[in-house]
Amino acid sequence: MAAALERSFIEICGFERETVQRFREVHIKPASTPAPGALKFPDTAGAFHYEDGGKAHSVTSNRFISWSTSGDTVELLEQSLDINLLNSAIRLRFTHCNVVPGGVTILETLNNVVILITTNQSVHRMLLPHPKRMYRSELVTELHMQSIFTDLAKLNLQDGFHSAPIPSALTPAGSVGAATAWLTHQGDANYALASPSGGIMVVTLPAPAVQGTGGVTVVELKRSSMKQRLSVWMPSVIWGENTPDDLVVSLAVRELEDDSIIFALCQDYKLRIWSVRDQACLLEADIFDYMPALKGGKRLASVGHRLRLTLCAASGLCLAIYVAAPDRGQFIVLQVLATDNNRCSLDHISSLFSTQETLVDFTLTSTDIWALWLDDFNCGVIRYVNYEHNTAGQWNQVFVQPPPEDEVYVGVDQDPRETYLDMLFSPLGFTAVAIFKALQIFRRGSDTIADLSWEGLKKEVTLAVESELQSSVTEFEFSHEEYRQLQVEFWSKFYACCLQYQEVLSTPLALSVSPHSHMVCLLKKGFVSFLLPCSAVDHLYLSSDDYFLSDDDTLFTEEAEVGRDVMTLVACLRLLSDHVSADMTYEMEKALEQARSPERTAESILENLLSHDNKNVKEDIQNKLQDIRNPMAAMLVLLRELDLETELDFGDVPLLPGQTVSMRLSLSQLYGSTTAVSLVCQALSHMTMIRARLCRDFLLLLKFCLCLGDHALAGGGAQILQIQQEVIPRASHLLSSYFLLKHVSQSLSCPVADDTLDANLQHLTVLDLSDSPCLASKSTALSPQTLVELFYQTAARKKILSQIFAQSHDPSASGPVLMWTDMMSNVVQLLAQLLWPSNPSFHFPECLMANCQYTQLQEYVRLVGPWCQVNIGSCRFMLAQCYLANGEGHKALRCFQEAEAEVEKEEFLIKLTGSDGDEATCTPILHYYNKVLCLLEDVGLPELVIELAMSALPEAISDVSSQAALWTRIFKHHLDLGHNSEAYEALVQNPDSSMQLDCLRQLVVVLCERAQLHDLVHFSYGNLHDEVVSIMESRARGLDLLSHNYYELLYAFHVNRHNYRKAGSAMLELGMRLGREVPSVVGLRKQVNCFLAAINCLRLIRPQYAWLLQPAWAPLGDRPGASPKRNSDGDFVSQPVKRQVDILEIKDVEKEYALARCRLTLAEHHPPSAAIAGTASAAELVRLLLDCGLFTCALRLCHTFNVPLSSLFEALTFRCIKLQFGGEESQNEAWLWLSANQLSSVVNTKESSAADEAWRLLASFLERFPSANGIHHRCVLTKLLSHGVPPPDWLVKSFKEMDAASLLRLYLNFDLLDAATELVIEYVDAVLGKGHYYFGIKAPLSATAPCVWLPYTSIDQLMVALKETQTTAKVYNKLRDKLDDYHKLVEQTTKMRLANR
Repeated sequence: MAAALERSFIEICGFERETVQRFREVHIKPASTPAPGALKFPDTAGAFHYEDGGKAHSVTSNRFISWSTSGDTVELLEQSLDINLLNSAIRLRFTHCNVVPGGVTILETLNNVVILITTNQSVHRMLLPHPKRMYRSELVTELHMQSIFTDLAKLNLQDGFHSAPIPSALTPAGSVGAATAWLTHQGDANYALASPSGGIMVVTLPAPAVQGTGGVTVVELKRSSMKQRLSVWMPSVIWGENTPDDLVVSLAVRELEDDSIIFALCQDYKLRIWSVRDQACLLEADIFDYMPALKGGKRLASVGHRLRLTLCAASGLCLAIYVAAPDRGQFIVLQVLATDNNRCSLDHISSLFSTQETLVDFTLTSTDIWALWLDDFNCGVIRYVNYEHNTAGQWNQVFVQPPPEDEVYVGVDQDPRETYLDMLFSPLGFTAVAIFKALQIFRRGSDTIADLSWEGLKKEVTLAVESELQSSVTEFEFSHEEYRQLQVEFWSKFYACCLQYQEVLSTPLALSVSPHSHMVCLLKKGFVSFLLPCSAVDHLYLSSDDYFLSDDDTLFTEEAEVGRDVMTLVACLRLLSDHVSADMTYEMEKALEQARSPERTAESILENLLSHDNKNVKEDIQNKLQDIRNPMAAMLVLLRELDLETELDFGDVPLLPGQTVSMRLSLSQLYGSTTAVSLVCQALSHMTMIRARLCRDFLLLLKFCLCLGDHALAGGGAQILQIQQEVIPRASHLLSSYFLLKHVSQSLSCPVADDTLDANLQHLTVLDLSDSPCLASKSTALSPQTLVELFYQTAARKKILSQIFAQSHDPSASGPVLMWTDMMSNVVQLLAQLLWPSNPSFHFPECLMANCQYTQLQEYVRLVGPWCQVNIGSCRFMLAQCYLANGEGHKALRCFQEAEAEVEKEEFLIKLTGSDGDEATCTPILHYYNKVLCLLEDVGLPELVIELAMSALPEAISDVSSQAALWTRIFKHHLDLGHNSEAYEALVQNPDSSMQLDCLRQLVVVLCERAQLHDLVHFSYGNLHDEVVSIMESRARGLDLLSHNYYELLYAFHVNRHNYRKAGSAMLELGMRLGREVPSVVGLRKQVNCFLAAINCLRLIRPQYAWLLQPAWAPLGDRPGASPKRNSDGDFVSQPVKRQVDILEIKDVEKEYALARCRLTLAEHHPPSAAIAGTASAAELVRLLLDCGLFTCALRLCHTFNVPLSSLFEALTFRCIKLQFGGEESQNEAWLWLSANQLSSVVNTKESSAADEAWRLLASFLERFPSANGIHHRCVLTKLLSHGVPPPDWLVKSFKEMDAASLLRLYLNFDLLDAATELVIEYVDAVLGKGHYYFGIKAPLSATAPCVWLPYTSIDQLMVALKETQTTAKVYNKLRDKLDDYHKLVEQTTKMRLANR
């Protein structure tokens, strides 16, 4: 390929697909009125390349400024191939002035970039900061940077420092013809202008440092021996001849240390060299002296001469002159030599003849002349030649970009609108400006069109053409064919309009070659294009026979004979290509697009071609084939050159690992701007288009050889057989590959929503691909991007640069030198190799996947699938990703399974399955399954997870841990889907006990939360029974009692298995906890039911086994959350002794039930009491019940737990007292608690009050629950007397009958002496036989009856009290008399009994 780089170049348009008007306008008014009779100068252009533009480690690498002039306007545009420049375009308008040819010069100093502009009435100087001074360091890591034009509009461009007018006396009619400008070493800005009257005028603007010391200086240089200095705008008399023949048509300047040398080429074919310092002509040379063929001929004045200078390392200062001779143009290269007398001489180096086209511009480099012409069709023609070593004078070709096709072929199965839109908006088609202007004209300026995006412009074009079509229709019914013809007609009109504007914008104006990096630019009216080296294969295919040289024989091989055979073979291809029609081209492209066999399509095309052979193509090709001596060798060489398979490793190669960080960061920015992205990818697209066409013609030629038979080629049938078996399949494969690259280089990427990007990033994270360099950050490239641009920008560029710098070994501290020809060729070649489908690298599909280009990725896999046998599994994996993104899960699963066979063979799948840690122990296939399963889980496709996990189980036969993981996944997703039985089966199959236990725990929890308890209870569990019980018990004890029903689940579980004791234990434990933890009516009600269930369970068991274990609860004083090792002081505490478990029989449970029942009754009657009732003991609960008036309930509780009834009678007595003396409100409230007690069923016809009912309730309790010694009566009476309430008669009567002595003592205790006296008298009477049955005395005092007694102690106390009280003397006497009577009778009775013994 190295030889090819010196043979030809190809033009690549670098226009960007934007519609935004980027130029900022600055208006400058150097003159108040236009110059009278001013000429209209032609449009010109040029470029300035920074001195360090070829150094990689520089802020100005690959950076240049282009300009174009048109009338009064100068458009300046700073571009960089490495970074995106902001505010980089500016448009200067000089009012009433025209910019002269050569009137724009850009120079750089250490601190500034200086722009010198010459118009026909003024000169201008603009000092801008140098890029090196705009940033703190050479290290630039931003994607965007400010251009040097950012602050240009802030300058006062009309002051004396920045501009000055040209004296009108020196420029008659204001029509300056040629100009140049330069800076002196002192910093002065000099402008050399060709005067219409002959000679050169030099205008000097002083340097900024001396601006205030002097004015603008003007010097005129003429052929006269006299010199006159003109200053301060005051011209003097000028002597000398004024011959029109010495009109200067081209100027060039060379700045020396103490002088400036001006080279002036005049229309009289004379070259004059001037010294500005001495204002003298150093040399006058006749150009005819170097043109022997024209020497002595007629000198016709011409303004088409051109002059260029360059400095060569070998030859020194050289100049090239283009002589626009009448018959034939000629280039003359001369070396400028200095002489001893401060003069100079010229040494002839080379003379080169040019073609008859009109020269537009040419450039001289240290080795070459680059020239630009216009042909008869106004199309640019570019050629270059080495003027030192090219003895034959053969110009090298530059294949310029052809204009778009004049007509668009629309196939019968194509939609005209879609076809024209694809052609108009193809990345290689039209600029957005051309489409925009055509749209404005097509709409006839009906309304203003705002700047639109690329997609918006496409919609506006569609709307405009369709509206025009609809407005022209007068009939309402059309056939399909008629409507199709109308579409073609209107779309072709708009297309023709776009063609005209594109042709204008594509008008070439100048050539520019960087002397540092050798970058070649073609400056056009509307954009800048670049010239890239053409590969050897493309060079041969595109060139004509007239441009072949003898050294072309060795382009591919050192054997000249084989090389000539290759050239002849390629000539056959060109001949065949000339006769392939648009229909045939469309047929082949359609077949490739539909992934059909190109071989069969080639046979069909060839048959069609030969059947319409009117120009003897068959004979011509056959004759050329006969000239090939070794056709098989030539074909194999051609196939080898076309094949891009490589063994390069495009992995993560570090960029210049031996260099500094700043150097590596600088190099990482190379070719990263939007311009470079567009340029590189368009170069690739052009290469693939050319080679796809070449491969198509090659395949047709091979099929043609098969048609000719054994005698078509030298070698006979053996070669025909080899062609059929080897060459044709390879050619078909190459054709499909290049068509694929062409397709992806012209297909646009789709915009992606942010949520889609976030979801995709999450999926890539699951696959451990989130750190992939293919992930795009915020888009900085063209809008919209092609797929290749997206790939180059996100992933390919850094890989390519790593490969390039890894192969180069440049030890220089400033980094590698960026040679345009080498770098761009390598970048395009490596990018093509990265995209080549037969190479093992899989970065391009990975990039599409990472950036959510699923539709394009599906199309890529569809196109590559039928013929490419590399990365089959990776393609299936990518296709599965696309199906997942589109919601086609089952298709994705099938593709994932198909990719499994290639897991250990392909680079991408190997990277995907690479792992570390625990997963590294499993096989790659199992690791692949794990990744895919995680992805399906992340997407949310449990059915597919189950299916894929089941298919992965055979791969894990020998790996127990992997088996367990797969069964666990299967269990989990079955459970999530509600497949309880299947989940249970997966749980049972799990070989890992710990995972099995985890799954079992999850099964219990999930089914309980879903209330699917029937399944949970009725599963058999087998040897997992105890684990299930343990899980449910731990869950039951660890969760809230009201929101979870694990105890009920345990109860049902045990009852279902007839384990009633376990069931009873669960209910007992629940009941105990409810009382402690849920102090509410709901909790107490549930507690009652729990104890009832426990009692039922015990009654279903044989009596000897009817017992339960009482749960051991922590003491109530334990602090929750306290440290188990230390006390509140921080000291270690001794280990508490574990309590023994208590055994509860059915009677104990019944007691708990009774207690719970009373608690519930209390809580229902008085809800605030529920908070303390749950933990109250029996005695405490009795107290609470009594406080609430629940006497019947308290009575039952006292009987159950043997609690004395004294407190009950006291409480009831107190309530009776309150009711006795309370008001109506207390009466109403009393009915509430009275209704909660079981009253006597005796019907009382008399209307009773609440107090009456309370007394009746008290009387009934005293009657129903008698006590020994009248304890209950004593309590009641004591309560009454303590409150000063007289006891009711029924109470006294009942108490007298039960224990009159106790009643007497109570009277005495409360100082009721009268009542006590009366009681004693009655008691004595009863003993004596009067009413004895009222005191419970069975027989009165008699000699035959049992002994009777009196409470003498109490009576003595009464007597003492009565005796001491003066007011009771009468009562005392009465009582003493009664006692005396009693004593007498006792004495008599005693005597009688003694007598009877």
